[in-house]
Amino acid sequence: MQPKPAGQRFCLYNAEELDEILQLMARQAAALLPPGRAALVGILRRGEPLARRLQQYLARDTGQPELPLYPLKVKRYADDLSLLHAQTALTENPQLAALDLGNTTLLVVDDVLYEGHSLLRTCSYLSSLGAQEVRTAVLVDRRSSKQPIHADIVGACLQVAPNDIIECNVPPYEDTWRIEVVRHGAKR
Repeated sequence: MQPKPAGQRFCLYNAEELDEILQLMARQAAALLPPGRAALVGILRRGEPLARRLQQYLARDTGQPELPLYPLKVKRYADDLSLLHAQTALTENPQLAALDLGNTTLLVVDDVLYEGHSLLRTCSYLSSLGAQEVRTAVLVDRRSSKQPIHADIVGACLQVAPNDIIECNVPPYEDTWRIEVVRHGAKR
């Protein structure tokens, strides 16, 4: 595991509260996704296990089989919000290219919508594969997107200072399921 960024930490949501949020997100997703013609795309890293949880809640709530889930590696920022790639890096998934995306509604799942680069790059990629309908779901929307992208389903809106970090602790990447804010104070 990577070391956690330094600063004051505050737990905003615990595991029980996050399960309730994800159940609500699943109910919203059920209203957007046509039965038998939908799939989930989980942005690696933390979007994929969040998509798995949504997949389970959707199956339970709708009585339908679990939706197919396809991981997609997309990266721009590190967990501490330091820039890793000037252009958002996306590793293509050949399984997605093999789908009939013209007749499949996709729900892209990510942990945090920050500036919007990853979601925009993902939606653009899926569109280039022929996707006709792409929906998006994020656990946290920071309300600071710099791109023309929004989430159709939002678990929590958290407006924090620009240099504060929202950490979504999602198993298996972390031991405990929770959301924390890491406060660094004002930039100098």
